[in-house]
Amino acid sequence: MSLLNKKRIFIILLAFSIVLGGFALRLSWIQWSSAWLPVTAARKTMNEMAVRQREEGIELDSGRGGFTDRNGEALTGFTRWEPTLFPVSKLPDQAHLKKMAELLGTSTGKLSSTWSGLKQPYVWTNGAGAALLKQGAWPKVDGFEMLPVMKRYPGGMRGNQWLGYVAQRPDVVRKLKAGGTPYPLPLSLQIGASGLEKTLDRFLRGTGGTRVYYTVDGKKRPLTEIGTRVQGPANPYYPVQVVTTVDNGIQQKLERLVDRMQIKEGSVVVLDARQGDVIAMVSRPFYDPSRIDLDSGNWSNRAAKAAVPGSIFKIVIAAAALEEKVTRPGEVFHCSGHYGKYGLACWNKAGHGDITLEEGFAKSCNVVFATLGERLSPESIARTAAKLGLNRKIGWSESAFMGGEDLAQIDQEEKGGVFGPKTAIDGGVLAQTALGQRDVLITPLQAANLIVTLLHDGQVASPRLASSIRFKDGSEMAVFPAHTIHAPEGRISARTARLLLGWMREVVTRGTGRSLTAAAWPLAGKSGTAQTLVNGRERNNQWFIGYGPLGSPKYAVAVLVQNRPAGSEHQAIALFRKTMDMLAGQEAKS
Repeated sequence: MSLLNKKRIFIILLAFSIVLGGFALRLSWIQWSSAWLPVTAARKTMNEMAVRQREEGIELDSGRGGFTDRNGEALTGFTRWEPTLFPVSKLPDQAHLKKMAELLGTSTGKLSSTWSGLKQPYVWTNGAGAALLKQGAWPKVDGFEMLPVMKRYPGGMRGNQWLGYVAQRPDVVRKLKAGGTPYPLPLSLQIGASGLEKTLDRFLRGTGGTRVYYTVDGKKRPLTEIGTRVQGPANPYYPVQVVTTVDNGIQQKLERLVDRMQIKEGSVVVLDARQGDVIAMVSRPFYDPSRIDLDSGNWSNRAAKAAVPGSIFKIVIAAAALEEKVTRPGEVFHCSGHYGKYGLACWNKAGHGDITLEEGFAKSCNVVFATLGERLSPESIARTAAKLGLNRKIGWSESAFMGGEDLAQIDQEEKGGVFGPKTAIDGGVLAQTALGQRDVLITPLQAANLIVTLLHDGQVASPRLASSIRFKDGSEMAVFPAHTIHAPEGRISARTARLLLGWMREVVTRGTGRSLTAAAWPLAGKSGTAQTLVNGRERNNQWFIGYGPLGSPKYAVAVLVQNRPAGSEHQAIALFRKTMDMLAGQEAKS
């Protein structure tokens, strides 16, 4: 071999050694750095990335924060063991397929066609998981696993629309990304779409989900020596838990009660009489948070929606008349059954005859209150309504909460109203307004809170649905302190508040609520019936609001039954009694 050829061979070997050494050095650097640097999408070892390309994954838990009731009972996050099929290149033999089909409650053909066409893991959700788990045995074949899948909601129809639901909202995710976020947010991320899920969404998003991976080769053949592996965020603080003020036991009993009474439309609100916290809030029709039909509107919370109140608004008129001194306790009116103008009449066609102010309240005499309405100015009525927490949103809220955005807990809350913005107010309008008709609108939440306000000598509370947020380790992330509302208009006097509470007892003992005398607790309240038009037909909103027990009030309750046929049984009074009896039973047990 010539000297020239020897030099050429030497140069080629040297170049090859340099390239090979560089590759080895690069590989060493990747392996060393991956051991020290945080694991992110940009810092994966070549080996790990290669394995990832051969994995079929399924989400076990989204990592979203959850909710509990006031006693720690879970309202979201329910683990179910589910049969799961992973894509494989070859299905089990016919004997195994037949046995699996029997266990999964399906045919061999359907199982085979479903499995063979998979591009990604498939959860078999026909209820077979519970049976397989109960018998403690399931097929041990490649591509099949029993996995603990976290379900957000327990399933079925509920009346807790205040909790809300989640949905994929790519438009919202894009805005969040544009605003900057420390955690990756996939476009498929579940975002709060209504209720507490929506109002507290910024705290609930978490830091990522937990997934299980089933390892296959490039031809989707399972690598049984590797099997499945679980990957999730190792964060001691997330996901968080929101502690609500709701008692889920009472909430569920109230939902069953509404169902048994065949209430078709309406709501029931139960507030803690001590500080106005929401104990239960039922909206009818019910909804399934796992299967939302936006067009039906069932997901909407009727307890926060304003409706015509009818005679429960007479509480406001009585308060205004007493505060403005246009009447006094003991004043005598005369009811002939007709008001004599504006086409108004009393519900008692025969009339009440001579009747005192207190009796007029107890028997809900329209003539008495139409008279008071005409004595009052529009300003005095609106001012008293504001003092009592009406014509405004009263749910718990706080500006720049924790240094961030404004926060209002109760989603969809409407403020209601007293007079229409373009209404030309005359004597007829004042008389109709005094009967809770015309432009008057009140939410069931406001109506229940009105009772709490009177129980607190005129101080308006701001109802909470959530009391705190806790980190995963149990420490507190945020506290929602009880709030009261200080209206610019001031508050009614304690004397007026106590007079009205006493008159509400008269409603039960000798007025429109006499059927409540047989209740488990001594009760007090005010009934109401409002005329409305629905699709051209005359319908009624039936109300009853009140408190109990009489000597030591624990609960304030508002019941609204909507769109009842004119002249039909007053379901609101019956539902109020059954609600209070249920609460009395709960107190006796505790």
